[in-house]
Amino acid sequence: MSAGLRFAEQAIAASVADAPRSLKSLREAGAEAFKTLGFPTTRNEDWHYTSVSSIASARYAPAIERGVGTLDAAALAPYTFGGTWPLVVFLNGRFAPALSKLDALPAGIRVMDLATASVEEPELLGKVLGAAAPAERDGFTALNAAFAGEGTLIHVAKEMVIEHPVHVLHVMDAHGANLMSHPRHVMVVERHAKASVVESYVALADVPYFTNAVVEAFVEDGATLQVVRIQRESRQAQHIGTVEARQGRDSHFLTFTFQTGAALSRSNVYTVLGGEGCGCTINGLYMLDGEQHGDHQTRVEHVKENCFSREAYKGLIDNRAHGVFNGKVYVHPEAQKTDGKQTNHTLLLSEQAQIDTKPQLEIFADDVKCTHGATVGRMDATALFYLKSRGVGKVLAKQLLMYAFAADVLETIDNPTIVEALETLTVERFTGNTQH
Repeated sequence: MSAGLRFAEQAIAASVADAPRSLKSLREAGAEAFKTLGFPTTRNEDWHYTSVSSIASARYAPAIERGVGTLDAAALAPYTFGGTWPLVVFLNGRFAPALSKLDALPAGIRVMDLATASVEEPELLGKVLGAAAPAERDGFTALNAAFAGEGTLIHVAKEMVIEHPVHVLHVMDAHGANLMSHPRHVMVVERHAKASVVESYVALADVPYFTNAVVEAFVEDGATLQVVRIQRESRQAQHIGTVEARQGRDSHFLTFTFQTGAALSRSNVYTVLGGEGCGCTINGLYMLDGEQHGDHQTRVEHVKENCFSREAYKGLIDNRAHGVFNGKVYVHPEAQKTDGKQTNHTLLLSEQAQIDTKPQLEIFADDVKCTHGATVGRMDATALFYLKSRGVGKVLAKQLLMYAFAADVLETIDNPTIVEALETLTVERFTGNTQH
């Protein structure tokens, strides 16, 4: 057993011993599952291209053992999209009520940290916490469960339409060095309601730390939920993020993952289309350089008939960075009339850049329409030459071509403010003008 794994198990034991009553069963389940599962290795097919030995060997201190820090609210301004949306802030892994803005929530929506939810909504929390993302899912989900305590409950009442997204902002500063945080966010969108959530992970200092986040989303009959995840962590950070959704009849679940930060990052998006006529749209953009490693895993499980799924991921990889995409569409025998489409397109910007891509279909129904495909290529030399011949500088010409490559997938986000912000980050990504 590695020193890091031994340290993690010791920290888990302390976490379970100190668990509040509302979280004790989840922490106990996480601790037991982690004993069995441990950290995944490259012998596991889903982790074949991603080694987490750097996480398994590290000695990160649990954030839940630290007090809530302080930060000047002005430092958050570059990350809050103008500051007009409901805002939940976690600083160095702890809920920061002084930095959050939840005093003007519209009727029909409740947003609270898990500690408050355990008092005000114990029945709801007891029903949904761990239901979509059980501790036995994998080692990292087990680890998250074992340290459960920091996170958010977002509850949208039936038939409510929320105009602005709820923004959940995770911030790490210099005081977050060598910490590990395990936020768990639970989102419940009731029948015929519509809501969107932005989940951001940013760093104010280039320090090492580990983020292991889990989102459980419940999209009930006729409801729509959009979740946009923006990962701009420190270049020394390590990030594992998992989204698990359960969908009802005629519901629509949309996710967009924007990945540019961390030395090692992994994004898992899993959904179960459990009601007839429902669908999901799962898109993403990853931009990697230096020696970054970014992994994207998706799994769409078609359980009922007449459901659709759409997936489109694009990547820009430079220097010695390594990208991974592994997407699976699984169609049950009862899921007739399934309509699924999955694509992954990656642009390699250097000779050393790498991508491993594996879109997959497993179909056990006979009346379906499913397609999948992947492309990997270099920047179009002809287009680059054309722009340069028209007086466009080399750097700007590359920026324009990269933007053109990424623009269509960014525009699938149903919020112009977010689209504009991510387009700016995309254009600036490889110029050295931004932190991540």
